[in-house]
Amino acid sequence: MDRNDDQMSSRRVYGAELDHPGPRSDRRYAELVGGPLDGLLLDTTGWTADEIQTGVALQTELGQFGPGGRAMYDPRPGNTARFDWTGDTP
Repeated sequence: MDRNDDQMSSRRVYGAELDHPGPRSDRRYAELVGGPLDGLLLDTTGWTADEIQTGVALQTELGQFGPGGRAMYDPRPGNTARFDWTGDTP
């Protein structure tokens, strides 16, 4: 990511434990851009190139479909450190 260490350490990670919500130096992250999870980091440590290119559907109560719904994010072409929101699904 292109943010400095101070900016990264204050960010929240999607799905992280409440007592340790920030990023860890030994992990790799992509920023979620747009949609209900905008600004959160997604831990992509250990993901293969194919898994990254597939994108994700992340469970969230904040999307169009409320509890149980999912927000869909795809990697930005040419910049897999950012996943862009593509919509919500039930």
